[in-house]
Amino acid sequence: MQFDYYGGEAAQLAADLVNSPALWAPGELETLLVRHGMARGLPDAGEIDAAWEWRGRLAPCFGAQPLEQRCGVINALLDEAASRPYISLHKGPPHLHYAAESAGRSARLRAVTATGLSYVVCFASADRLGRCQRAECAQVFVDTSRNGRRSYCSLRCANTDAVRRHRAQQRSAAQRGAAKSRGV
Repeated sequence: MQFDYYGGEAAQLAADLVNSPALWAPGELETLLVRHGMARGLPDAGEIDAAWEWRGRLAPCFGAQPLEQRCGVINALLDEAASRPYISLHKGPPHLHYAAESAGRSARLRAVTATGLSYVVCFASADRLGRCQRAECAQVFVDTSRNGRRSYCSLRCANTDAVRRHRAQQRSAAQRGAAKSRGV
């Protein structure tokens, strides 16, 4: 599934924020924001703190949950990130910007990520905001697969979980075989 930059890509930024390491240095947050086209120089301590707090607010938007609950969480984010969307004509066809460039990086980050999550829920499927099903993994993701049935954050987690399930089946089969040979 293809998402445009101002919809699904903004939701991917939200996922990347949630998945980011526990502590940020200014350069680490800048690298993440550059990758998503939002950085202009090193963030200051206030912007880092604001992004860290917002990161915690984004996390509950991902994973299996009732639609009403997910929409309630995203609506609260949209309310807090209230901005003045406008149509921009720079860089190609008309497209939406969710906050003015002059709004400041923290305000733009809140507006872009909250709107991106709402975009996925409204125009794709709420189920595309996933959380890895491997018990040992806490990563979140935006499912861009064609059929929208992704369950793991990465191929590595999917393979690790498949190997774990296979080995558990082998142990179970071996235990049943041993029990039969003992006449149990």
